[in-house]
Amino acid sequence: MTTSQVGSEDFRHILTQTRSFVRTSVVPREQEIMDADAIPDDIRDAAKAMGLFGYAIPQEWGGLGLDLTQDVDLAMELGYTSLALRSMFGTNNGIAGQVLVAFGTDEQKSTWLERIASGEVVASFALTEPGAGSDPAGLRSQAIQTDDGWIINGEKRFITNAPLADLFVVFARTRPADADGTGIAVFLVPADASGVQVGAKDRKMGQEGAWTADVHFADVRVPHSALVGGSEDVGYRAAMSSLARGRVHIAALSVGAAQRALDESVNYAATATQGGTTIGEFQLVQAMLADQQAGVMAGRSLVREAARAWVSGEDRRIAPSVAKLFCTEMVGKVADLAVQIHGGSGYMRDVPVERIYRDVRLLRLYEGTSEIQRLIIGRGLIKQALH
Repeated sequence: MTTSQVGSEDFRHILTQTRSFVRTSVVPREQEIMDADAIPDDIRDAAKAMGLFGYAIPQEWGGLGLDLTQDVDLAMELGYTSLALRSMFGTNNGIAGQVLVAFGTDEQKSTWLERIASGEVVASFALTEPGAGSDPAGLRSQAIQTDDGWIINGEKRFITNAPLADLFVVFARTRPADADGTGIAVFLVPADASGVQVGAKDRKMGQEGAWTADVHFADVRVPHSALVGGSEDVGYRAAMSSLARGRVHIAALSVGAAQRALDESVNYAATATQGGTTIGEFQLVQAMLADQQAGVMAGRSLVREAARAWVSGEDRRIAPSVAKLFCTEMVGKVADLAVQIHGGSGYMRDVPVERIYRDVRLLRLYEGTSEIQRLIIGRGLIKQALH
């Protein structure tokens, strides 16, 4: 069982500080972030100073050391604004950083984790490929062992923070899956290694300021020490563990975005008029607000329960998928209702609910689609019944 490294009083201070930062420093600049498709340097520097690049990295490596039950409360605050903010340091704390925390050798941790936690190094999680998305078993990137290390070849797609990355956490196949394991290993590849090519920044539907790109590895040579955990068979387990934890985080982020969409809806309904009547007086508008509120409250409770079960070790497979499935679908519905409540105004580019509507659509796709979550949940329940 993992216990929190941060006391409740200290955590309350971190949470209060983060909420204030999000609402006073970031929310007023959402339009600027959207128009420039970038997070301003002063916001990035403030996030570094607050320790947000390492909030989930253990304190021994310079992080804040939040456990997952605390992580989700922080994520609900971060989800309240442009999702590009969280994306800026999300992989350092989440899917990339956690691979090192849980599976790295002592040498790998001492080389990288402090710099990841401080934000000096931006880590990027290179798993998804053109033919292998939510299921890493279809991985085609290859790593071949040589006398002095490994040679990596492959194509990665939609890699978050790739244009900014200093370090890629790269998943590659060292052999076909066999009785001994999946044959998937994970490597630490510096972005400036020869043969690493980052493609043009993707043009996405939403999440402006959160940069993704394809990454091409052509005969990239890394030393033996680049193999995470010093074992060829760590990769699949590391990917599954890191993704499952990340799913609870994404669920919490969804709750934060849904709360923002609800708040915008309530404020609009309380002030906008139609035919001389405040639209919030209309029962059908009240019904939409009620459905939004029910979704937000159910999601918040579910996320906290899933995080508790993760930290205790009680459920690290089904609960994360349930939380991600419910909360990402829920925020899509809440954002859709928010646009409906705003009427024609909700379709305009300078209105927050329009951006939220586009931003949250991605949440049902990455770190495992809703369809993959349903398969994990269904298979998991049958497996439990058979045992």
